[in-house]
Amino acid sequence: MTSIEASRIRALLDSRGNPTVEVELRSGSHVARFATPSGASTGVHEAQAFPAGGVDEGIRTFRTEVGPGLRGRSVEDQAGLDAWLRELDGSRDFSRIGGNVAVGVSLANARLAAAVAGQPLYRFLGGPAGRLPHPLGNVIGGGRHAIGGTTIQEYLVVSQGRTMSQSVFANARVHHLVRDALAKKRPGEPLGRGDEGAWIGPLGDEEAFALLVAVCREAEQEVGFPVRPAVDLAASEFFHDGSYRYRDRVRTREEQIDFVEQLVREHDLFSVEDPFDQEDFDAFAELTKRVGGRCKIIGDDLFATDVERLRRGIERGACNAILIKPNQIGTLSDTRAAVDLAHRSGYATVMSHRSGETTDDAIAHLAVGFGCLGIKTGAVGGERIAKLNELIRIEEELQEGT
Repeated sequence: MTSIEASRIRALLDSRGNPTVEVELRSGSHVARFATPSGASTGVHEAQAFPAGGVDEGIRTFRTEVGPGLRGRSVEDQAGLDAWLRELDGSRDFSRIGGNVAVGVSLANARLAAAVAGQPLYRFLGGPAGRLPHPLGNVIGGGRHAIGGTTIQEYLVVSQGRTMSQSVFANARVHHLVRDALAKKRPGEPLGRGDEGAWIGPLGDEEAFALLVAVCREAEQEVGFPVRPAVDLAASEFFHDGSYRYRDRVRTREEQIDFVEQLVREHDLFSVEDPFDQEDFDAFAELTKRVGGRCKIIGDDLFATDVERLRRGIERGACNAILIKPNQIGTLSDTRAAVDLAHRSGYATVMSHRSGETTDDAIAHLAVGFGCLGIKTGAVGGERIAKLNELIRIEEELQEGT
């Protein structure tokens, strides 16, 4: 048995300039770290990132309770470690020690175990299972991620090249083309970028769709492989008093279902994420029934990487895919349980970054190790390309048989 010999925690900056934490574990000559992200558009069912008192309280709790309890624990017993973290916290949503503290410990331990085994994390987790994930890159932003942007939170591109490198560079090309199209459409007007590096422009929601589709077609002609649009509506953010309140109109629940169906059919969308309020399983089920055969209907806030909520969705036919965010649920074991249930039930999985990211590249390894269909990482920006560049390295390792 290999034991954890020492641990520490430190405050670091995330990509929004806010404090987050990095957990470091040591065993012999091996050192492993995980720097935790945090979301701006957060669902009500996900783990609380930090306890009341914020990052400082999370660090204090780690140093007084979590860290001392880690010493001597078996590195190989991931399930036991994760169960201990839940028992120590005692709440459903990690509100006492903080979900970011928990996931920091959990993923640092997985990295340490992989290092002890002499394997990269993706291989230690069991991957790869088939082809590598399609990268989903945010290129036009709104909602909570981009003040002054569209009501809809993310307009994404999904390039499906023959290699990871082709897909990554094609997504970046679309990002450049969106910039050029916005500059041409609104000459002289300033352009900004949101939390995930997506462009913010003075566009209406449907106007943004038209621009994205046109740019994807242009890029597809350039690269010679499919470049498809996708969208994350984050609809819970603008659902109020039973209606979906866009900047320029209000839609009823039934009108929202019809609207999203129309978007899928008209624009051949690769995926639609969170098109309805996070409690409306029946609306997700209706949309899945209508267009699930041609598009991935992804639940994020709906499922919150939670097995029980996913099981409820499966029983009702809500969605055919789930977004996976480790810090949304708090431990690697819980993350894997959601992935395994999804795959057994015929649901696709998409590993995801958060809007407030770090340069940690662990989710690239999780996406490959778990056999995810896709990975949301953004298209540009240091904390985003950290994951994309690691995927390129992983593909190279696999091709060389190392």
